[in-house]
Amino acid sequence: MTDTQTTRLLIIGPPGAGKGTQAAAIAERYGVPAISTGDIFRANIKGGTELGKRVQAIIEKGELVPDSLTNEIVQDRLAQPDAAAGFLLDGYPRTVDQVHALDGMLEGSSLDAVVLLEADVDAVVARLLKRAEIEGRADDTEDVIRHRQQVYAQQTAPLIELFSERGILVTVDGLGTVEEVAARIAEGLESKLAAPVES
Repeated sequence: MTDTQTTRLLIIGPPGAGKGTQAAAIAERYGVPAISTGDIFRANIKGGTELGKRVQAIIEKGELVPDSLTNEIVQDRLAQPDAAAGFLLDGYPRTVDQVHALDGMLEGSSLDAVVLLEADVDAVVARLLKRAEIEGRADDTEDVIRHRQQVYAQQTAPLIELFSERGILVTVDGLGTVEEVAARIAEGLESKLAAPVES
C-alpha cells in the first residue's frame, strides 16, 4: 500500500449531545477506529494488562486517572496497526496539557479536524432527564445534569479556543435527528478535510 492520506479526528461536545452515536458513524465513514478513552480503560482492565491494573487501582480508590497515565494509554492505542491510517478520538484530550501531549505523540502533525457538537443546555438537560427516566437513573437529577454541563463548559472552553486558533474546528448544531446531525457533520468535515491538491 502506498502512502495514503491519514484522517485524524476528534469529537467534543457536552454530555448528552450524542457524541457516541455520531463518533461511530464518522469512524465508519472514514474507515478509521473510534477511540474512546473510557472504552480503552475498560478493555485494559478486562484484559488484565499492566496498564489496566494501574487504572483499576486508581479507580478503586475513587480517584481520577492522572494525565500521565491517560496519555500513556492513548499513545499505546494510537501505536496499534488499525490506527495507522487515522482515528477518531472521543473523550481525549480533555485538557490543554493533554492536547500538547497528543501533539507530541503525533510527532509534529496535529489533528486534521475537531468536530464540536453544540447543543442548547436546556434541550440537552431535557434529553438527559428523559433518558434517566427511561433507564431508571435516579441519580441523574436536573441539578446533577446541569452541574455536569457547567463542568464541561469550563473544562472545554480553552480547548475550543485552541482548536479554533489552529483553524481545525468544525462547529455543528447537535440538535435534531441522528441523520440530520450526521449530515451536518459530513458537510463540515468535507469542507475542512478537502485536499488542497488533487493528484
